[in-house]
Amino acid sequence: MLSRFAGSLALLLVLAAPIYCLAAPVPASAGKAATTKPAPPAAGRNDYANHGFVDRIDAGLKHFYAREFKKAQDEFERALAIIPDNTLAISFLNAAAAQQPGALDVLTNVEEDAASGAPKNYVNHVRLGFSYMFQSVAGRDRTQDAREELNSAIALDPDGAAAHVGLGIMRFNERSANRSKTELLAALRTDADNVLAREYLGQLYQSDLRDPQRGLSYLIDVPNLVPQYADINFHIGSLLHDLHQPDAAIGYLNKAIALDAAHVGEAGQHGYTLLGRIYIEQHDLKSATSILNAAVANDVDTIYAKTLLGKIKAGDYDKAEGKSSPEPAKSR
Repeated sequence: MLSRFAGSLALLLVLAAPIYCLAAPVPASAGKAATTKPAPPAAGRNDYANHGFVDRIDAGLKHFYAREFKKAQDEFERALAIIPDNTLAISFLNAAAAQQPGALDVLTNVEEDAASGAPKNYVNHVRLGFSYMFQSVAGRDRTQDAREELNSAIALDPDGAAAHVGLGIMRFNERSANRSKTELLAALRTDADNVLAREYLGQLYQSDLRDPQRGLSYLIDVPNLVPQYADINFHIGSLLHDLHQPDAAIGYLNKAIALDAAHVGEAGQHGYTLLGRIYIEQHDLKSATSILNAAVANDVDTIYAKTLLGKIKAGDYDKAEGKSSPEPAKSR
């Protein structure tokens, strides 16, 4: 999801219509209890085996992709009451708050109070670090503050997956591929099903390390963990396209678009045009025209969709002329 925070989640920050509300308060420990962090087993952790947690995540994602951001925020808060350091829930909590003017500031203020009041609480530092990351995406440069909070969390728990994920995302956004990979792999050593770590490793291997097969290996099982996560289906479809598996790519992209029917994330914004490109490469210009017209009708990726439609109309992709592939768009 932070150049997905500049990609997925960053896109989510700017596309949805604002709704006013206050962020729900972050649960904070008090007294001696505040010095302890949640302690899932170091080995064999699997957040998504907890059905109550998964139900809250799925409900939150449904609301989020329907632009019901207050309801989504409430569901992600409920998920975090069950597993307080799950990075997917933390990220979408912040993304939902960022869609409601003033709510991200409220959330950040509450987390600042929690971190200062319980400086030995690992989760408080992680949650504040992620909120600072979203503040930076939203236009306030809190990058250094985010790094300090995440490093403070690691000082409290060197094996804590969530802090490593946050630092890995920051390195990803800085185009520091090897350092990003190191942090994300450190997270997977203690939390093998960390969805954000897997998602960013998939992106890293696709965009920087040029190994889409390896990237796909990190992502392919994620829909089994979070079935409502539209953008993960989009990224799997994109990787399958890179691997010249068009039929499989089409299936994942159609699923992504169906899950993001309100066009909030990358799936709903760019799934149509990627499908259009695949259909053009398969010389199925009728299907390409249909999906690209749908993009225009839904006002998503309209300039690129109209460009491709113009080239279809002009005969640029006529198979008989040997012109089988559209000019690629900028990397999604």
